[in-house]
Amino acid sequence: MTDSRWSVPESTVYARARELLEADKPAVLATVTDVEGNAYRRPGAKMLVTPDGDGLGSITAGCLEDQINRIAADVLDSGCPRIETYDMMEDDEDVWGLGVGCNGIIDVLLEPLTADYRPALDSVAANEPVGVVTVLDGDAPAWSRGNYRPGKGFVEGSDAPAWVRDAVESEVKDHLEQERSGVVRVETDAGAAEVFVDALTPAPKLLVVGSGHDVGPVVELAANADFRVHVVGFRGTTDSDQFPSATEVNSTSPARIRDTESFDEDTYVVIMTHNFVDDRLALEELLETPVPYIGLMGPRERFEELLAAMDDDETATTPTETDLERVYTPIGLDLGGSTPYGIAHSIVAEVLAVSNDRQPGHLQAREGPIHDRVDVQSGEGAPTQ
Repeated sequence: MTDSRWSVPESTVYARARELLEADKPAVLATVTDVEGNAYRRPGAKMLVTPDGDGLGSITAGCLEDQINRIAADVLDSGCPRIETYDMMEDDEDVWGLGVGCNGIIDVLLEPLTADYRPALDSVAANEPVGVVTVLDGDAPAWSRGNYRPGKGFVEGSDAPAWVRDAVESEVKDHLEQERSGVVRVETDAGAAEVFVDALTPAPKLLVVGSGHDVGPVVELAANADFRVHVVGFRGTTDSDQFPSATEVNSTSPARIRDTESFDEDTYVVIMTHNFVDDRLALEELLETPVPYIGLMGPRERFEELLAAMDDDETATTPTETDLERVYTPIGLDLGGSTPYGIAHSIVAEVLAVSNDRQPGHLQAREGPIHDRVDVQSGEGAPTQ
């Protein structure tokens, strides 16, 4: 597999899986279901394998991909899903070679990509979250599945028994809320089962306001970090060919951004117009939206001048302290970079930190695991993880 195919965002894997289904082409979907200890990827990480052995996506740093390609051929031949367990803590040079060093045990579900996965992929394509419940073991039929949509419950394509769906529903909600996947064990009077809850959530949206040369690196890096990147330029100067990594490219006026784009709590905005008036008008519009992050290029003194101009304008709404808590300026993390890509890394890193609710810092100073685990409430007769 080439580096470019290994490092694609998860949303690209979903989109490609949907294309293969629509074209009725065979493929195997490999998904990390459980990790004990440490691993490069967490439960929910996916990789597609086609009969020609070419993959898309990654489940490790490259340690297992060749193994997965070989096993996928057997899965395609048999048409039967299977779970493979890889103990990366074993020092078995004959199997892994020296220096794997992940210190974790990884369970991987390999399954033929069939039409029963289509409802979940359709939901993701529509930017709607879905929790996919797959029975792995127990008293319920193995590989039976349920598709849970927030506000709608289990929907089309849910053939898992009703008692499994009822028992696991609250846990699916928790997994979707935390945007984490994992294995859940349920016990009821009707039986017990081990199920994999896969939280498929739409990629967050990053709106970049501006169309200058410095926008390109931000768009490229953000898209590779699995943001749905929209670019908005002004006065008809924006060309979609400038930003091939963007999902959408539009042109409007600063005072009509809300007419052109939709905004929610999972939308993040970077303003890069380098025009004082445009920045001010855009900021006024964006403060009327629920977005949690508005990054503004420029020094702090420029922002103070912008606020003063808004305060002097009787037609403008003066931002409140709560409003200003969402405005990040000067934009970006202090990484010390001064090249266009160095600056872009600083910006995208800050957006990632806010999106993931993290305080930026060195991982060596972080206590506990690097990756969050799902916080599952358990009790007598309740699902446990």
